[in-house]
Amino acid sequence: MANPSCRRLFFPSRFQLSRYISSSFDPPPLPPLRRVVVTGVGMVTPLGCGVESTWKRLIEGECGIRAITIKDLKMSNFDEEVQLHAFDQLTSKVAAPVPCGTNPDQFNEALWLNSKDHRSIARFIAYALCAADEALRDANWLPVSQEQKERTGVSIGGGIGSICDIVDAAKLICEKRLRRLSPFFTPRILINMAAGHVSMKYGFQGPNHAAVTACATGAHSIGDAARIIQFGDSDVMVAGGTESSIDVLSIAGFCRLRALTTKYNSAPQEASRPFDCDRDGFVIGEGSGVLVLEELEHAKERGSKIYAEVRGYGMSGDAYHITQPHADGRGAILAMKQALKQSGLHPSQVDYINAHATSTPLGDTLEASAIKTVFSDHATSGALAFSSTKGAVGHLLGAAGAVEAIFAVLAIHHYEDRVLEPMKLTVLVPTSHHGIAPLTLNLTKPDPIFNDTFVPLTSSKKIPIAAALSNSFGFGGTNASLLFTKC
Repeated sequence: MANPSCRRLFFPSRFQLSRYISSSFDPPPLPPLRRVVVTGVGMVTPLGCGVESTWKRLIEGECGIRAITIKDLKMSNFDEEVQLHAFDQLTSKVAAPVPCGTNPDQFNEALWLNSKDHRSIARFIAYALCAADEALRDANWLPVSQEQKERTGVSIGGGIGSICDIVDAAKLICEKRLRRLSPFFTPRILINMAAGHVSMKYGFQGPNHAAVTACATGAHSIGDAARIIQFGDSDVMVAGGTESSIDVLSIAGFCRLRALTTKYNSAPQEASRPFDCDRDGFVIGEGSGVLVLEELEHAKERGSKIYAEVRGYGMSGDAYHITQPHADGRGAILAMKQALKQSGLHPSQVDYINAHATSTPLGDTLEASAIKTVFSDHATSGALAFSSTKGAVGHLLGAAGAVEAIFAVLAIHHYEDRVLEPMKLTVLVPTSHHGIAPLTLNLTKPDPIFNDTFVPLTSSKKIPIAAALSNSFGFGGTNASLLFTKC
């Protein structure tokens, strides 16, 4: 005979049921709608260190791509013969590295990388620290109170991390010298350590987040940060992406994938050709883009300058292939439609699109087709300006979405230099609502999908831009679109 007490485990009594029902909770309160604006920007790119130098060179048609050298492979721990052999085996010998030096528009390695205090900081982390520093100073947000620090968070992701550290560690294994492995190896390669170091430097104790979604990382980091503010978990978020993957193993991996350009090793500045018939793959680049996002009323209360409002954030998945987008461009279409839906804007109200177009034969065509599908007559009438800035900076992988989001933000306004006292800090401030849409470099023979009224910009164009969209698509079929408007 069964134990009667066992029945009570499976069949609660009426008293137990009534007690359970009476203790159920009401639905959670809906958070108030909070608007999010951009109050600071900072970047490190192949065109220079800092927003002012990068933006100026971009709209003037300069290019940050050059031929790589053996030194760029970051193989200093290997003997010369191995380095030469590795270099010879690479089929792509162009890249877009960050210019380093001591000039104001160069990345100062001595300041960000080479001190004893920076042993746990890999290059991709240093780029994020440098870009975040500029963005925070631009936003004039360096909080000192405990409450302000608790209401400030960080959302900075990366695509790959520090592969060169992994190569050096593998060499120690082969040489049976594993005991010589640095205790800082793990903290140097963890992608979330970029966000971690930024939060530790400034004492930010709000949400600490690091997206890793390949080439859509930067865009997802910004969109996620905006939602963190909208949901009320913070008032300010330092958001963006960072990458430093110009090294022997990263380049070799993309070469084996046949993703990199190989036709332009002797003409590096012509190698990245978004939307052009002669494109044959992307140019690997590096850098970081960081934005300070802020709740609108919080920004107004402290008298912040406002670059733009984050109005829409769309996400989607292709659910199709590890590297190739679906032939109908459905992932890109869905992401753009979601961003538009969230923004409340009609497609005809978007003035400029910074396209993801990386200079790959398939991806560029499918994105152009997706833009035609979503924006229809607005696109084919010639009223919609769009371009890919990767012709100038290459493909920054995990940092691309953040850097290009900043380009979209800057396109909304025209800026001039201002030197602020007493810090002697040069920043960009708005002078009018007539922005500049940057050009697509190296577009000499547009893809057949284009015509006279639907074609990317081949020169920077000064036009009124009230709304700008930035697209980012990554391996694994992950897609993100960010929509910014003037505020």
